[in-house]
Amino acid sequence: MNSPKRERLAKAGWKSGSAAEFLHLTPQEELYVELKASLCRQLKRQRQKSHLTQEELARLVRSSQSRIAKMERCDPSVSIDLLIKSLLALGTTRRDIARAIA
Repeated sequence: MNSPKRERLAKAGWKSGSAAEFLHLTPQEELYVELKASLCRQLKRQRQKSHLTQEELARLVRSSQSRIAKMERCDPSVSIDLLIKSLLALGTTRRDIARAIA
């Protein structure tokens, strides 16, 4: 957001900040959310790089297409375990996973 707009909004009583501030996340919670989001992005990139549809990946990990879609959207109901299991099924190495969360 540019400075004049920020100033105009502040004069009108609005505050700007991060999502973590808005949600009152602890530093650990913020780090967890960022880590999970990185894994979700990596899953989508790896699936597309492998030229697989969500349905094909779902069959590979014995899940459903809608679950894969939730994983790629980083739905809160998706566990990190399932994300990592799916990444490994796509042939992602430990080093690639480490790089994604670093």
